Amino acid sequence: MSAFDAHTVLTTAFAFIIAFAVLAYVAMDGFDLGLAILFPFFPEKADRNVMMNSVAPVWDGNETWLVLGGGGLFAAFPLGYAVLMPALYTPLIAMLLGLVFRGVAFEFRWRNRKDRNIWDLAFSGGSLVAALAQGIALGAVLQGITVSGRAYGGGWWDWLSPFSILTGLATVAAYTLMGATWLVMKTNGQLQDHAYRLARISLIVTLGFIVAVSLATPFLHEHYWERWFTFPNLILTAPVPAAVALFAFGLFRSLERRNDYWPFILSLALFFVTFGGLGVSIWPYIVPEQITIWEAAAPETSQRFLIVGIAILVPIILAYTAYAYWVFRGKIDANAGYHS
Repeated sequence: MSAFDAHTVLTTAFAFIIAFAVLAYVAMDGFDLGLAILFPFFPEKADRNVMMNSVAPVWDGNETWLVLGGGGLFAAFPLGYAVLMPALYTPLIAMLLGLVFRGVAFEFRWRNRKDRNIWDLAFSGGSLVAALAQGIALGAVLQGITVSGRAYGGGWWDWLSPFSILTGLATVAAYTLMGATWLVMKTNGQLQDHAYRLARISLIVTLGFIVAVSLATPFLHEHYWERWFTFPNLILTAPVPAAVALFAFGLFRSLERRNDYWPFILSLALFFVTFGGLGVSIWPYIVPEQITIWEAAAPETSQRFLIVGIAILVPIILAYTAYAYWVFRGKIDANAGYHS
C-alpha cells in the first residue's frame, strides 16, 4: 500500500477527527461533570445555584461532541466499533445512565424545590458515575481487548481490572480539577475562595494519578514500553512528561497568585497533554495490539462521502459552541442567571 494513497490519508484524517471530537467532549463536558462532583463540598443552596448557572447555557451543547465521536467511530471505523462496543457495554451503559440522571436532575431541582436535596444528589452522583465510567472505559481499552476473528472474544467483566479502576479514579480527579478551576474563573467572593482551595487539592491528587497511570501503562504491552523507553522514540516522547511538569508548575503558580483565567486554561492544557500521551501510546491501533486504524477503516467510497459531511458539520458545531461561550463569558451574578 502506498504511504500516500487516498484511503490511507482519509483513514488517518478520520482517526484525528474522532480523537479531536473525544478530546473536545472530555474537555468541555469534563469541567461541568467535575463541577457537579464538587457539589457536596458546597452545602449552601445559593452557592449551588451559582454553580449550576455557570454551566446552564453550555452543558447540553458540550455533549454534541460525544455524539460526533461515537457516530464517527461507527461510520469511519466499523470494525473497531464492532469490537470495542461489546467489550465496553457495561461502563458505557453506566455512563449514559449517569448522564441521564445528571440531565434530569439539572432541570428538576429548579422545579421541585421540596426534593431539591434529592435532585442535587442525583446531579452529583450521576456526574460521578459518568466520569468514573469514562475513565474505566479508557483503561479497559488501554489494557487490551480480546479479539476473536473480527469480533470481541472476551467476557462480560474483562473491562474491570485494577488498571481500569485506576484510570477511572484519575479521570474523576482530572474532572474535579477542571470543575474547580472553572468555578475560579466564573465566580467571586467566598465561593471563589473555596474553589481555589479545592483546585489546589484536586491538582495534587490529579498529578498523583498522572504519575501512577504513567508508570503503569508501559507495563501493559511491549508496544507501549518500546514507544516510550527505546531510542529513537524516547527523543520524540520526552517532551510529553516535560510539558506535564511545565503546565503543572504554571497551574500551581497561577493558583497561588489567584489568577482568574489562567488556572482553567492551564488545567485544560494539562489534560490535553496527558490525553495526547495516551494517543502516543496507542497509535496506530484502534484496538491496542490487535487492530490498526487501517484494518478497521470503512471503504474509501464511504470515507469520501463522510468527509463531506464532516467538513460541513464540524465548523458549524465549532461556530455555535464558540458563540455560546462568548455570549455567556464573564463572572456569574449570584442574583441573576439562567435559573434562580
